[in-house]
Amino acid sequence: MAFKPNYNQQRSERNRAKEQKKQEKRQRRDDEAARRRAALDEPQNPETGVTAPDNPAEKTDGAQETTP
Repeated sequence: MAFKPNYNQQRSERNRAKEQKKQEKRQRRDDEAARRRAALDEPQNPETGVTAPDNPAEKTDGAQETTP
């Protein structure tokens, strides 16, 4: 053996790697939660499940919406 093993350094490296992995997992989970929250905040048509446009005049089919 050229050098005596430095167990404290090895343990520190393992702990750093473990903490980095935790941070990445936490970030991934936060991103997914934010995406789900954003999807819930969008108004949806309960019959079709399609998100409703903010302005009814901006419909893509060109038809005017009439109220009964």
